[in-house]
Amino acid sequence: MYAIVKAGGRQEKVAIGDTVFVDRVDAASGSTITFPAVLVVDGDAVTSDPKILSGIKVTGEIIEEVKGPKIHILRYKNKTGYRRRQGFRAKSTRVKITAINGVK
Repeated sequence: MYAIVKAGGRQEKVAIGDTVFVDRVDAASGSTITFPAVLVVDGDAVTSDPKILSGIKVTGEIIEEVKGPKIHILRYKNKTGYRRRQGFRAKSTRVKITAINGVK
């Protein structure tokens, strides 16, 4: 059984016991978080009806907050001496999926 959940502006495919990285969630390590399900696949049964999916919750436990890879941003314009250098590291949260509740 697995589910497609909406997490941090993206959709992630998760199953029980999986560890996923989502955009930063402002919560303490060890706390639980719920994600809304977009699609649930249980064997041959595929559930995509919004009425049924509103009762299905995917819960996970927050493990830690981590930083992503560094992105180098360079701006350059020819013949003018214009150069700008900037770096960025996105913060994300590591979540372990513990349950998919509400599946019949």
